[in-house]
Order: sequence, then structure tokens, then C-alpha cells
Amino acid sequence: MDGSRASALEFDNLKVKVYPNRLEMGRAAAEAVAGTMRELLEQQERVSMVFAAAPSQDEFLASLAAAQGVDWRRVIAFHMDEYLGLPADAPQRFGNFLKERIFDKVRPGVVHYLGVGVTGPEAETQRYASLLSEHTLDIACMGIGQNGHIAFNDPPVADFDDPLLVKVVELDERSRQQQVYDGCFARLDAVPRCAITMTIPALTSARWVHCIVPDVSKAESVRNCLCGPIATDCPASILRRHPRAVLYLDPESASLL
Repeated sequence: MDGSRASALEFDNLKVKVYPNRLEMGRAAAEAVAGTMRELLEQQERVSMVFAAAPSQDEFLASLAAAQGVDWRRVIAFHMDEYLGLPADAPQRFGNFLKERIFDKVRPGVVHYLGVGVTGPEAETQRYASLLSEHTLDIACMGIGQNGHIAFNDPPVADFDDPLLVKVVELDERSRQQQVYDGCFARLDAVPRCAITMTIPALTSARWVHCIVPDVSKAESVRNCLCGPIATDCPASILRRHPRAVLYLDPESASLL
């Protein structure tokens, strides 16, 4: 897609593109990410990327998996967060979601899964933080939650100056309700109460950020992100300070702008 069908806006540093529908939004984001990957792979040996796992990313991930001319063997892949307490084979686990949607299709050279085969949550946060320290993130592909979270940095635990790269968090109830809305869990009491997440400084350390946010359920958080103060009441608002961030919307998610 050449982007001509998108409406372009800008809020502080954050570029915002609104597409006619969810499918075009996902395709455009994938084309942009694939383009950045190709450019980086011409300049450096490896590209480090982190992905969000949510139904909001489906169109984007499908289009990215189909992108031509990307040498995935030279990609180091991470994911942003993971539930605590689910069985290793649970389909709701974010690592399993991404394995099915993209990693098994494109076969990155290395995939660092979060929360698998470890002795405990604190040990896993340290292990994953060490890996992130070793591999400076080039690209972050993320979404925004209904409460404005990025990864599982919900408003009660979000910290723009967090000294940690990865931490254990208790999930906000609205964040847990979103998992039911998205169809990931049948009822609220089945949604785990705790998770491991990359922190906001870890996510925004990526040189490029591509944020894909469809659906009317995200309209309020998009408005707060773009039009409210840059504050942890809406953690995604920090993207307005990032020098190379783009927010991709469909008409429903942009409906309150």
C-alpha cells in the first residue's frame, strides 16, 4: 500500500495514520515494518524485534508473515508479556499465540520466549532483562489496551522512569476484562491475575515503534493517548515523546478524535 488512502495526523512526535478499514490498516503497518526490517538488514547483521500478542494484531501479523524480501533468519524476536499460572500449552499464552500467528510461519533466527521453563517469576524477569540488555531493540510492534496500557503496564503499575526492564505485575481489572471481550477467555475469573511484562522504558527503547490499534473498544484509550496529558493515567501517551513512533488506526478506533 502506498499510504494514499490514509489520513495522516501528528500529535507531538507521534505520527498517526487512519485507514479506511482494519485490513488496510494491518497491511499498511506490515508494509512499513517490513520496509524498516529490510533497510536495517542492509546496514547491520541482526535485527531485534518485540511483538505484542492480541487479536488486535491479527491482520498486521498475517500481512507481515507474507511480506517478501525479509531475511527472518537474521531476526531476534521477543514478546512483550506473559501470563503467570497458565499451563505451558494454553492457547491464551502469548508465546503460543505468536508462535502460531507468525514465528512458525517466518522462522526467525532466534525467538526468546518469556516465562517458559523457569524456576520462578523473579528469576525469569532477570533472565529476560539480561537478554534485552544484550540485544538493543530495533523495532517494537505493539498495541494499546482499553485502559491505555502498553504490554501489561496498566495505569496502576505504569512507570515512565521504571528502573527495571522486566517485572511481575498484578493486572488491572479492566485489563483482565479486555481479555474476555477479545474472546481469549470465557469468563473473568479464568483470566490470570498476574503477569510478567516488559516495562515502559524497555518498550520505548526500541529505535522504531509501530503501534497497531483497531476496534471501537479502543476509541477511548486512543483519544486519551493523543489528546490527554502525557501521564501514566494513559500509559500509551508516552509514545508522543518517541522520535520514531507511528500509530495505525481504523475508523472505529479513531472515532473519538
